[in-house]
Amino acid sequence: MQPLRIATRKSALALWQAEHVAALLRQAHPGLRVELVPLSTRGDEILDRSLAAIGGKGLFLKELEVAMHEGRADLAVHSLKDMPAELEPGFALSAVLPRADAADGFVSLHYANLAELPPGARVGTSSLRRQAQLKAVRPDVQTLDLRGNVNTRLAKLDAGQYDAIMLACAGLERLGLADRIRSRLMAPDWLPAAGQAAIAVETRAGDAHVAELMAALDDPETRLAVSAERAMNEALGGSCSVPIGAWCVVAEHGLTLHGMVGDANTGELLHAQADSATDAPLELGRIVANMLLELGAGDFLTPRKL
Repeated sequence: MQPLRIATRKSALALWQAEHVAALLRQAHPGLRVELVPLSTRGDEILDRSLAAIGGKGLFLKELEVAMHEGRADLAVHSLKDMPAELEPGFALSAVLPRADAADGFVSLHYANLAELPPGARVGTSSLRRQAQLKAVRPDVQTLDLRGNVNTRLAKLDAGQYDAIMLACAGLERLGLADRIRSRLMAPDWLPAAGQAAIAVETRAGDAHVAELMAALDDPETRLAVSAERAMNEALGGSCSVPIGAWCVVAEHGLTLHGMVGDANTGELLHAQADSATDAPLELGRIVANMLLELGAGDFLTPRKL
């Protein structure tokens, strides 16, 4: 039997996620052979400019999708927040794993939280979503671009280039670096990116065999939540060029979706929230998107000049 081949980026976090999926597949399907196909993506290679300036998060997917299209890989593992709201034709989101801690983490050598930062402190993040929310609560601090993998970003902090940086808690925890988190920025007061902390499996559309194997990994509750978040993001035309946050809570009575659109330059934030039954995540996403547009979010959704 041919092994199942997983396309993945080469970063430590991406490899951890791919190995995690491989281990779950071997556990769910005893005897299944699984191999990793590590690849370098354009998003990994261009580190001197922000993602918004070079074309967005989709740059982390292209080479992996090409590998699937050419038959060099059967599936790809991604951080769901790095996947565009609408996939390229010919591909499907076949599994969403149980979500980890979706909070953003505040990381600093000398300060315990945002409130302790001195005026004018240098905070590293290339996320416009994080920049907008940071500017809203601490308009006096400087936001500076920060690219590279997790260890590279931490090394820049340790070298004194920043007073603090902001990273996803889930990534730090998966790499055994949870002790670097000084404080967590929690929803609904501080919103994560749509799909943050969820690992996603992308496959070729119509590949029934691989899709059947992936079904054992799919977490229905996480898929419900991220479906609402991604539907809101898509309705707003979301990309890394505009600051959008989303957080959906799944409860017995139904879904609650919190949405945010902001301005990374001024720190102005618009918030909206709505509820729905658990069978209507896509409609809920569109409802919250429309609420934000009615509040004036359209003025924020034109990508800033870079």
